Amino acid sequence: MSDRFRLRPARKDDARVLALLIDIAGEGFGNYLWAQSAGPGESALDVGMKRAQREEGGFSYRNATLAERDGEVAGLLLGYRLDDPYDTGDLNALPELVRPLVELESSAPGSWYINALAAFPQFRNRGLGTFLLREADRLTKRSGAEMVSLIVAEENDDAMRLYLRKGYREAARRPLVPFPGLGHGGDWVLMTKRA
Repeated sequence: MSDRFRLRPARKDDARVLALLIDIAGEGFGNYLWAQSAGPGESALDVGMKRAQREEGGFSYRNATLAERDGEVAGLLLGYRLDDPYDTGDLNALPELVRPLVELESSAPGSWYINALAAFPQFRNRGLGTFLLREADRLTKRSGAEMVSLIVAEENDDAMRLYLRKGYREAARRPLVPFPGLGHGGDWVLMTKRA
């Protein structure tokens, strides 16, 4: 039986929970990248929180929707419409582990892109992923995009099963560049679904 969740737009003061959920969605990817740019006395979480508080950029509180249950944040949907045409810029200027993700994003120009979908462990297996994907469908239609897209690690079995069950299909893949703390290899997989 599915719990009752409520959606709300994220606020700037949600930065800590946004950073935590982004790191969950990326299986530690965010934390690893943020640690690379942390200054003296600054933690990876501090960097992630600053990024979440930005007014612009993909990872901004302005692109985030939070799901709550009984006033407690349960999960996150972070998404936005990708540019069309999509300019990758100089891929060689990006960290090696980010390049395949940018290449995959560029394969779905103009789509409404789910940058992150995540739930805190205590709220999993309660229908929250399906609930958030329904909201993604609604936002895709509202944006006028003809397609919704996302990127998932092929070896993230639970997420892959959810996306396949909800009608997403593989559109492209690139090798995943491993980073410390990631418990698997494989590919990053771009998945898409018609709006």
